[in-house]
Amino acid sequence: MTPGIGSATLCRMFGLGLPEILIIVLLVVVIFGARRLPEVGAGLGRAIKNFKAGVTGKDEIDVTPKKEEVTEGKGQP
Repeated sequence: MTPGIGSATLCRMFGLGLPEILIIVLLVVVIFGARRLPEVGAGLGRAIKNFKAGVTGKDEIDVTPKKEEVTEGKGQP
């Protein structure tokens, strides 16, 4: 196992131990309720995915209609 990789390092990096993580999870369950947690997780996942796509600058399909140039009275029948 590579030293410095794992959940223990992540917890130490943010200064969070097991009691703090349990309190945060409990607060999230109380605030959102157990039924809405999947919706919140899915929404957060979509937000992160869209943010990453925006940061990397991937070209997306442009679906906005092009403005047509109006040529009124310039000799066209």
